[in-house]
Amino acid sequence: MKFGKAFKKQKTPEWTEAYVDYNGLKHILQEIRRLKQTKQPPTPFRPAQQRDFSGLNLQARNSHSTGDIEDQVISVNSLQQQNSRKLYNTQFLLSPEEGRENEITFFRKLDDELNKVNNFYKDKVEEVINEASLLNKQMDALIALRTKVMNPHLDASSSPKGLSMGTKNSANSKISSPSRGETAVTEETNLESQVKQSNNGETIGSPFRGEKMVREYGRHSLGILDRVKITNTFESPISTIRGFLMDEKEKNLSFDKDELKEVEERLKNVFSEYYKKLQLLKNYSFMNLSAFSKILKKYEKITSRSAARSYMRMVDNSYLGSCDEVTDLLDRVEATFIKHFAKANRREGMKFLRPKQKTEKHRVTFFAGFFSGFAIALLIAVSLLIEAKRLIDQKDGNLYINNILPLYSFYAYIVLHMLLYAANMYFWRRYRINYPFIFGFKQGTELGHRDVFLLGNGLAMLALATFLVHLYMKMNSGAADHKKYAEFIPLGLITVVFIIMFCPFNIIYRSSRLFLIKCVYRCICAPLYKVTLPDFFLADQLTSQIQAMRSFEYYICYYTHGNSQGRNKCNSHDVYTVFYFIVAVVPYWLRFLQCVRRLLEEKDFIHGCNGARYFSTIIAVVIRTTFELRKELTWKVLAIVSSAIATIMNTYWDILVDWGLLQKKSKNLFLRDKLVLSHKSVYFAAMVLDVLLRFAWLQLILPFDLHSLSGTTTLTTFSCLEIIRRGMWNFFRLENEHLNNIGKYRAFKSVPLPFSYYDDESDDGDDGDDKDD
Repeated sequence: MKFGKAFKKQKTPEWTEAYVDYNGLKHILQEIRRLKQTKQPPTPFRPAQQRDFSGLNLQARNSHSTGDIEDQVISVNSLQQQNSRKLYNTQFLLSPEEGRENEITFFRKLDDELNKVNNFYKDKVEEVINEASLLNKQMDALIALRTKVMNPHLDASSSPKGLSMGTKNSANSKISSPSRGETAVTEETNLESQVKQSNNGETIGSPFRGEKMVREYGRHSLGILDRVKITNTFESPISTIRGFLMDEKEKNLSFDKDELKEVEERLKNVFSEYYKKLQLLKNYSFMNLSAFSKILKKYEKITSRSAARSYMRMVDNSYLGSCDEVTDLLDRVEATFIKHFAKANRREGMKFLRPKQKTEKHRVTFFAGFFSGFAIALLIAVSLLIEAKRLIDQKDGNLYINNILPLYSFYAYIVLHMLLYAANMYFWRRYRINYPFIFGFKQGTELGHRDVFLLGNGLAMLALATFLVHLYMKMNSGAADHKKYAEFIPLGLITVVFIIMFCPFNIIYRSSRLFLIKCVYRCICAPLYKVTLPDFFLADQLTSQIQAMRSFEYYICYYTHGNSQGRNKCNSHDVYTVFYFIVAVVPYWLRFLQCVRRLLEEKDFIHGCNGARYFSTIIAVVIRTTFELRKELTWKVLAIVSSAIATIMNTYWDILVDWGLLQKKSKNLFLRDKLVLSHKSVYFAAMVLDVLLRFAWLQLILPFDLHSLSGTTTLTTFSCLEIIRRGMWNFFRLENEHLNNIGKYRAFKSVPLPFSYYDDESDDGDDGDDKDD
């Protein structure tokens, strides 16, 4: 693989703009090459016998070599700025000639890229150094808490002076594993080090660097516990209610083992995210240094001038090339994590810090293709059987289809949504949209588009096979003895689906199933849990699956009130009618509660507007559902007005807020400044389709003549169109989120620290704040 492709592939997507503009520099070199080729005289013909292949004739090589050519090509200087940052400037020393302006432009851009990369890297290194000092204090508190939990009779009253951890210099404390004994002696490594002078003269602080010391941990370490509390993350219903009623952002220590276990788990996650940041910084430095080296080699090859050595000497002496803080921090974090959280087991510790990346398996591709082909064959078989039996033309057959179709359309909606989601994942990956980070998937457990495609086709094959068997047993007179068993086939199918979904064993993508179940649970308990992107993203998907939820409601009614006249009985049942309303409102209500929660937490008015949008949709859905059941003119007028208002609001929000399009003063007319797709027409087509599909469901209210379609078929068709619209919305919604992350260089999750210090003497800042990235 060429370096340009490898460089693009190994970039951190959210930091793309902070990398060297390798393609821009390459474009300048191509201009230099074209100009050189137009001026270069034709090479005179030399007979073969006059060629010198030995390479021993140095006369021609040395005829123009007088002195050090590198020093004659460029001169590299560094300028010290007021903020102690260095800016590098290259002077092109050769006499100005026609065509050399491009070479001057090349080195000017090269300097700009080096300054950009150098400053970005230094900013990020300073961030991780500051975070290391916070981790120091967190580990000090953890060590003290462990000691107290294992030795409840200890206190800090007899702390020796000068050894108390509760001093202002506690940031210079060491991280080590506490002893379970009363006076554990531990050897530790300093997290916040002394100031170090780097090769280029810039001053940098280096945590995890410094002398090793032996410090006695025992009673004197417990003094920290008088100055810390547990940070309330409001991530559980109890903590949310307590925080709302008592306004408690922090809680006192209880010194029990459950609390210790919770703190350890939270700190493990903090260390994991911190380690990922260090790894990406190390990769960032390596890839940019390689890019400078490669582009200078190309320059030498095209211009036949030697400038790489002197310029790379400057690059190596810059902060980017000379700073080894990240490497040192990686080593210290590994040692600390293994010692404290992996019981000195390096394999287990590194397995947590460096989870294996998921690899594509050939059997997934094979079975995905096999299931999809099988599902298509079954679909054709079902269609031919219905046509052969002429079920639609017969009264009994038509009644059978109307009764049984909602049972199996439930799977059709889910399969369609899964296939569209698989397509979304494929295009997200193709256009380098970092969806695993956005959704917060654990590395190594995230599903790929082939996995989702496999699951979708597997479910489709299972549903079509059972439908074909059910249809055959019902319509075949020879199977009359088995007709009574045919009614249990749909029930058995949904039972199998739920058993697979809630199976506790580590089979069939267990981690992904648990992630989905957890997200659904958090959606149901919307106001009691802190809202994250996976939660409200899933709630948005549910708003497009209302008909699937109603099909599930019909499932319950079908097996509760008999099956021969199931649909008629259900429609005439009051309880079914009530839940028919509730099911349509629930997804929008959950989304409304999520907006209220975010409004109260973030104090951002936009969440209030979003909540008002969902509330207007709730009103429209209730009125439209009432019209579907009563068919009165008054309800029809109210349904048209409310649905039109809700549709206009939702369409506006889709395009301007969720997708970020139609921005004023954008360099891409009627779009936004940054686009992932190169073809702008795709965005305009998506906006038009979104408007059309948003207004399509008004057909259920307006008297359009669709004689060729029955009521059930019409409802199913427009429900599928809504799912297709949601699939299209998913891609552009995540694209906009990804571009927002790029604009803020946000490549890491914000992980709250478990301990909050409240020293009066105090520390500069709130140590309990989140680790903002």
